Amino acid sequence: MIVHRRAVTAVLAATTLLLTAGCSSDGGGGGGGSPDGANSAASSGSGSGSSPTEQAAEATPPAKGSVKVVRTVAEGLKTPWGLAPLPDGDLLVSSRDEGTITRVDGQSGKKTELGRVSGVSAAGEGGLLGIALSPDYASDHMVYAYFTSDSDNRLVRMVYDEQKASGEQLGAPDTVFKGIPKGFIHNGGRIAFGPDGMLYAGTGESGNTGLSQDRKSLGGKILRLTPEGDPAPGNPFPGSPVYSYGHRNVQGLAWDAKQRLFASEFGQDTWDELNAIKPGDNYGWPTAEGRSDDKQFHNPIAQWHTDDASPSGVAYAEGSVWMAGLKGQRLWRIPLKGTAASADPQSFLKGEYGRLRTVVSAGGDKLWLVTSNTDGRGSPKAGDDKILEIQVS
Repeated sequence: MIVHRRAVTAVLAATTLLLTAGCSSDGGGGGGGSPDGANSAASSGSGSGSSPTEQAAEATPPAKGSVKVVRTVAEGLKTPWGLAPLPDGDLLVSSRDEGTITRVDGQSGKKTELGRVSGVSAAGEGGLLGIALSPDYASDHMVYAYFTSDSDNRLVRMVYDEQKASGEQLGAPDTVFKGIPKGFIHNGGRIAFGPDGMLYAGTGESGNTGLSQDRKSLGGKILRLTPEGDPAPGNPFPGSPVYSYGHRNVQGLAWDAKQRLFASEFGQDTWDELNAIKPGDNYGWPTAEGRSDDKQFHNPIAQWHTDDASPSGVAYAEGSVWMAGLKGQRLWRIPLKGTAASADPQSFLKGEYGRLRTVVSAGGDKLWLVTSNTDGRGSPKAGDDKILEIQVS
């Protein structure tokens, strides 16, 4: 087992983060049910979450923003899903269906396949999904991945050895966490290391809606783990990896400048959601889809009809959460004040690049944006799928 230098610091920070990771008040709201964004309707709205005192202490971004596509970084990708920026500016991208990880030169767009991740069993929405770099990547060269196997969804880590030949640079995957329910739909898959150095994973209920409300199940949850795969210190349910529950299919995770966690998830026939995550809270699925008057559920801060969003990745930049839409084929901007939307969500790039899967901060006012037109639900255009660099405000 690898010892992470930041582990001790992360444990000490855990309690602090739990107090700040999502400070919105309880309300109502859950997920919905379109497989990877294959459903209905239109319109959007914003909701409140943080207290007046908290909101007053924070600057508010402009109600309206802007998006400029700076360049196409790479194209010709097949079923891209996860994206992990390297320290030198290059990018690692996972292929859901091929089970491979490819390095993309951040300047030239040149693609170099690192290797295939053994054990991936791709079918439907399952396969090689989210990827993330170890917090100690500079010293351990570990790449983490979430993938669907023959029996479950699981989290693994692999050594990336740049000195080896192309196609052989990934070491054998070491399983750090397993047993997440799998299905043809709703496999979740987004992973990210939080500001506390802990590993967060968004899971789906795999089409079995009852799993979301069962705190003993790993389906329909956000999980919080140590880098070694143990339940993280300070989790809301002692001895459990569960951080929040009542989700349908969590596909995006991002933290704001004050270390508060936001997550996107697919709705069923009516409402997709962006949620501010509070440890231990219940987000309502399958009882509630979108906002609810039931006080036992935590309401979303914004919701959309599934034709307009079907959200996947999210990122934070310039005071707003940016959310990639699959069926909606657009990028949404949700300006924040605390854990509330400070203005109505605003959409960009509608239909210009097809389905949008992943969005990742590139630092400052820049984002990386990954399209998803080869995932079986899109209409591939010239160049298939792309990575774009965009500038936002």
